[in-house]
Amino acid sequence: MLHPETLEAYRRMTPSERLRLTLEMTTANTPYLFLGTPEQVDRKFELLRRQNDERNRNMLEGLARTRIPT
Repeated sequence: MLHPETLEAYRRMTPSERLRLTLEMTTANTPYLFLGTPEQVDRKFELLRRQNDERNRNMLEGLARTRIPT
C-alpha cells in the first residue's frame, strides 16, 4: 500500500505526468523481467498474466454491477 502523501502527489499530477512516470518506470524495470533461468522468466510472466486476468475480472464485475436494468 502506498503512503497517503504519495497517493496525494499522484492525484495532483496531470494525466501526462502520470503517463510519463509510468513509462519511465516500465523502461527502467523491463530488463529485470528477463533475468534468471528460462523457468524463472516463465514464472514471472505467468504471475503477470494471472494478476492481469484477476484485475480484468474485477473491472468487468464492477462494470456489471453498475449497469442499469432495462
